[in-house]
Amino acid sequence: MISVNIYNESGHKYIPKKMIQLAVLLTAEKELKKDCDISIVICNDDYIHDLNIRYLQHDYPTDVITFEIDDEPLTGEIYISADTAKLQAEEYKVSFRDELMRLAVHGTLHLAGHLDNTDELRKRMSELEDKYLKEIKA
Repeated sequence: MISVNIYNESGHKYIPKKMIQLAVLLTAEKELKKDCDISIVICNDDYIHDLNIRYLQHDYPTDVITFEIDDEPLTGEIYISADTAKLQAEEYKVSFRDELMRLAVHGTLHLAGHLDNTDELRKRMSELEDKYLKEIKA
């Protein structure tokens, strides 16, 4: 069983919880293939900046951070900055909803063990994001 809970701590009123949940469920079913409990926290730049400093020693806000809390059953937390997602949506000329879904899929891929610390790995991650987002829209 895959459980996905979404919490809006961002201050943004419109958060497409059902679509984000669907994106995470589809990705987790294909990539994780085991029971898991995933929490998605939609937050603001200040909150994710604090997490980035505290746990990753990076002094800047970011779009998404993923933490694996436990392995059996897999328990993970994915933090998404709505502020950064909104800016990226404008930059990439996509909807805020689509950018939030992409970041949720991205975080789920990290839970599945995918990395994005080289150009080649980033390209592969982007291809997987596109693949799962297309499946949702099909």
